[in-house]
Amino acid sequence: MSEGQATNDYCLIDATRPPKADGPPYAECVLCREPTEYPESYKGITLCPVCEWQEAQRTACSG
Repeated sequence: MSEGQATNDYCLIDATRPPKADGPPYAECVLCREPTEYPESYKGITLCPVCEWQEAQRTACSG
């Protein structure tokens, strides 16, 4: 492997997260419509902490 290559590139999913909001108004969760930790102005998929955790459990590697 050359020096320019990363050694542990197993997950190819971009796990970037929206910025945390300093206060209300908060974006609502796309699954349960509860308030999230993210600003209402964020455009994209936002999940509340509970749905985010459940989604991580569903998509976690089982190996």
